[in-house]
Amino acid sequence: MSQRSIKHRRNRYLLFAGILFLVVLSASGFLWYGVENTAKENNVMKEMSFSVTRNGTETGEPWNLILVNKDNPIPDDYDVNLVEVEGGECVDERIYKPLMEMLHAAKEGNWGELPTVVSGYRTREMQQSLYDEKIAKFKKEGYSDSEAVKQAQQWVAVPGYSEHQLGFAVDINGATYDVYLWLQENSYKYGFIFRYPGGKTDITGTAEEVWHYRYVGKEAAKEIYERGVCLEEYLDDL
Repeated sequence: MSQRSIKHRRNRYLLFAGILFLVVLSASGFLWYGVENTAKENNVMKEMSFSVTRNGTETGEPWNLILVNKDNPIPDDYDVNLVEVEGGECVDERIYKPLMEMLHAAKEGNWGELPTVVSGYRTREMQQSLYDEKIAKFKKEGYSDSEAVKQAQQWVAVPGYSEHQLGFAVDINGATYDVYLWLQENSYKYGFIFRYPGGKTDITGTAEEVWHYRYVGKEAAKEIYERGVCLEEYLDDL
């Protein structure tokens, strides 16, 4: 065999080996990409899911859409990991970052000052104290026992039925009322909703609270805002 033929075959072999190497490398990269992204997706789903138990039955509700109102109590097995925000109140650690982003952005509608979280996570005992105080207030104003309870429940949730016990509902105070107008128009961008609009009291069971905001995630918050519905209506449609 001539030297020219040997050289030609060697070049063909090297070319083939090079192509095979690139194919294997690409396949490995694609496989790793798939594994890596599957792992990321699983982590996201893990973060977004919470095995809620109601009346002994797991519901599979996403943590950010857990419904707590006058008809839906805090889930049986609910637990919360808390982190402190400026001012001393605590919230679920999962909403800390979007909450702080929203508060810093809200400074433009609050005379340049950072709005304050005046109420975040509440224990059942704390909620009971607030509930009892509100009933006592209405009794002092002359309401009967039953009427005082009825009036109080318009403003303070029955212990065990308060979003504040979840850790991702907050009451916000500002230097000016304008901050609430800003929040109503912009909170959805950070995953929060104006939870108790005045026009939805017959559905939410709670009188208008311009200071009360609840985290539901950006996707849900955007739809709730654009459609002008409350959380109960949004979940019913789902």
